[in-house]
Amino acid sequence: MALENLTAIIIENHSIYSEYLKRDVKVDCYIPAIPGLSFNISLLLINDGQDLPKMPFDEMLDGLISTGKIEPVFCVGLHCSVDRKNEYGTAKVLDYKGRGAKALQYHFFVMQELLPFLRKTYHIYSFKDKSFAGFSLGGLSALDIVWNHPEEFVFAGVFSGSLWWRDKDQEDEDFDEDTDRIMHRQVREGDYRPWLKFFFEVGTLDESGDRNNNGIIDSIDDTLGLIEELTKKGYDPETDIRYLELQDGHHDVPTWAKAFPVFLEWAFTITN
Repeated sequence: MALENLTAIIIENHSIYSEYLKRDVKVDCYIPAIPGLSFNISLLLINDGQDLPKMPFDEMLDGLISTGKIEPVFCVGLHCSVDRKNEYGTAKVLDYKGRGAKALQYHFFVMQELLPFLRKTYHIYSFKDKSFAGFSLGGLSALDIVWNHPEEFVFAGVFSGSLWWRDKDQEDEDFDEDTDRIMHRQVREGDYRPWLKFFFEVGTLDESGDRNNNGIIDSIDDTLGLIEELTKKGYDPETDIRYLELQDGHHDVPTWAKAFPVFLEWAFTITN
């Protein structure tokens, strides 16, 4: 889509050198084309930002804002690196293969380099609120960052999230999904933060694995299991959590493109 056809947003691309990650991080900023941007604007960070043009995200966001279906939202797509499986893991615990070794550095990049860069570049002293979303392993990363930085975020959007992430091989005799899935354990052992809200999407054709042979694919099982942990923690499944299960949805960008407007309208609908 030609950029001149966009009426509600403009797009700017940046490259930020990260001292923590020792690489340049490409970020695409989808900026509401409104006066007084620095006042009362929400921020949405999105992992795997390189996939957003495939949706195409610019058309989606522009349409939702221009028709008044959502409030203006400053969205930032963060491109992943070739070392995605290390940067997008959980920061506090490596998985059973040692993946996620750079996840803590990625947290530092987001909190101590990216956010200050956005504030300085766009002269935004303070955002109205901040949220984080992502796809697959990027969804796990987004949730991990929101959960571990609750003072900074409000919404987490998880699309086909890699919530199977575990610190013990499922082939081990003593593997127990109730204790060995890392994100589930973090929620179970963490604190209740009443302002946090969570969106989960999964497709019925997201995968074919069914490790516990209960007739439900693992991606759905893992997502529903995490929702159960959040509910036990005190989050209301009616108001604090949105679960979207797409029939015939796959683990791919076209499926996430169908789900993303639902997330945006749920999180950023204009309220009077």
